[in-house]
Amino acid sequence: MITKLIKTTRTGLVGCAVCAVLATFHFLLFTSCSDEPDTSNFYTFKGQMMSEYLYGHEQFSEFTAAVERTGMMKLLATYGAYTCFPPTNEAMHAYLSKRGMTSVSQLSKEDCDTLVRTHLVDNMYTTADMDDGVLSTANMNRRYIEVTHGQDDAGNAVVFLNGTSHIIFALQDDSVENGIMQPVTEVLESSNRMIIDVMKQNPRISLYVAAFEMTGLRDSLYLFRDANWDPAQYTRYRYISHVNKETATVPDEKRTGFTIFVPTDSVLLAKYGISTVEGLYQKACEIYDRIYPEDATADYHDFAHIKHPKNPLNRFLAYHVLTRDVKGWNYLTPYKDIGILTTVMNPVDWYETMLPHTMMKFERLTVRKWAGGSALGQRYVNRRYDDLFTTLGTLIYPTVETEYKQDALNGRYFYVDDILAFDETTRDIVLNDRIRMDFSTIFPELMTNDIRLNERNGGMKQQDPDYDETGKYGRNYYFPNGYLKGVTINEGCHFVYRRPHDYYDCYEGDEMNLFGDFDITFKIPPVPFEGEWQLRLGFAAEGTRGVAQFYFDDIPQGIPLDMTKQLNDPSILGTDWKADYNSMSAVDLATDQKVLKNKGYYRGAAGGYRYAQGSTQQTIFATQPLTIRMVICTTHINPEEDHYLRIRCVSAKQGNDNEFMLDYLELVPKSVYGVTDEGAMESML
Repeated sequence: MITKLIKTTRTGLVGCAVCAVLATFHFLLFTSCSDEPDTSNFYTFKGQMMSEYLYGHEQFSEFTAAVERTGMMKLLATYGAYTCFPPTNEAMHAYLSKRGMTSVSQLSKEDCDTLVRTHLVDNMYTTADMDDGVLSTANMNRRYIEVTHGQDDAGNAVVFLNGTSHIIFALQDDSVENGIMQPVTEVLESSNRMIIDVMKQNPRISLYVAAFEMTGLRDSLYLFRDANWDPAQYTRYRYISHVNKETATVPDEKRTGFTIFVPTDSVLLAKYGISTVEGLYQKACEIYDRIYPEDATADYHDFAHIKHPKNPLNRFLAYHVLTRDVKGWNYLTPYKDIGILTTVMNPVDWYETMLPHTMMKFERLTVRKWAGGSALGQRYVNRRYDDLFTTLGTLIYPTVETEYKQDALNGRYFYVDDILAFDETTRDIVLNDRIRMDFSTIFPELMTNDIRLNERNGGMKQQDPDYDETGKYGRNYYFPNGYLKGVTINEGCHFVYRRPHDYYDCYEGDEMNLFGDFDITFKIPPVPFEGEWQLRLGFAAEGTRGVAQFYFDDIPQGIPLDMTKQLNDPSILGTDWKADYNSMSAVDLATDQKVLKNKGYYRGAAGGYRYAQGSTQQTIFATQPLTIRMVICTTHINPEEDHYLRIRCVSAKQGNDNEFMLDYLELVPKSVYGVTDEGAMESML
């Protein structure tokens, strides 16, 4: 019997305290690394290619036969940087038996192709690189391999893949010339169903599945791929940013995806006594009649009209769904905490839900001061625990039971330990805070199509050769008009996503840039309540960048922003700029913030820093004059309406010489920015 260190059972889920202990044990056993392999973990190099390894090990002959039938052995005989997870013959026989077969020859060539591609990843991973969640690169079948950690029969600490298969301890991390071999005990399989159909296979969440079907929301969860998207009609784009000469391509696909958070039937019964869809409807009425009182007396309010989008149950379920495919538990917050000073700030991301004009806050707990008895390292939804509030939020479990699939063609689902709701606590406490969003999180397509934070072969600490077209360390992308929902891009503009790079002054490691004679309009993320809000842009000033005018709902906002000017420019702080931010007194910090605020600026985030692999010092944004937050506007916002931000080039530069950086956006309520007391200041984290 294989015993896993972190697992779920049919009767319940592990508690937070146990998770904390096991997470500590896992930390001691496995060192988190970058995606570039650590050669100290490899066996002695034998000078083999993957093809030679397979031919030289009889225990993988069945998988080898499948590779031969696909014609992919030529690939495994050439130079590259792959990870191969070959199943043993015993594992292959079990797989074939399950399908009523006795030989690989009985599989179709298409089945062999799927099987082989499922066990190949175009990136190199040692076991030390495999953190809980999913591998950061999809397999060659474009699916992500789930990673957990546990023990084998002999008590060895091993890596589990997709729940039940594990890497064989005695054979792990075996290097060959074109990658790493990681033999496994079971054939890896992924579901070919859509997300709602995968959920239907799990009887522990039958109540939510029934509610999705009865409300008709299940029909929306079958969206997957735009068959009309043709990347071949777009050419590669070359550009220069500062001193970096790079290229970008359009995305390979245009997919739609979903991430769904579901409490089990047992949780609903234990916490609320709910065992029917009608009971779920009554709970939804309790919550949403208070948030949307005008709907409480409407014709569509009763149970007979649960298919109406404003019905309480419809709203209730829609809030449990993100309109993006977050590829794994470890991607719900910034991947590997890139650029986040985790000793002072918990890594946080914000995403829109299927319920119109609402968002969720996702937080990984790293600061012990703000733990409040919760488990460090775990991820929570709608948590706010600080000097003012103690809302613990809802715990997200990394995996479901091993007998059920969690991922689908168009998304995945996660267990949570409670219902999720856009209720008064969420609206007035959790979301009544500075909402800071990396620009790559504003547009769901970047996560669904595996663009955000993509990297290969240790790409975060590698610079590309000039105008690289190989994508060896990861890819940069640009988005034609019409690719991103809610975004209008003029013909003279290239809207580029730049992958994480070493020594880039970017929040969460990556950035988005406008090139050319740009004019772009996009829908801003929703605010939770009506009132005065401040919009801020986070960016890094460089001499190569340009000037742009901002518009909010087509109304010009202030004077154009010159992105060549740093905070020590004479027009901003000049000689009053102080770099030694950490040694300033509380009074000096408050005065400094007030002076900058009066000019429409803030220092860069004190909880963000320049990502620099292996650096002994972290360069915090607040200490640099070039990393800036600029106030775009302060305006009244109606949360029930869509609002748009337009950015138009007004630079004297011509053509592609214009560049404008979009790093992160802040939506700040008056309760945060409206600090007026003498000596008081807004948190700079």
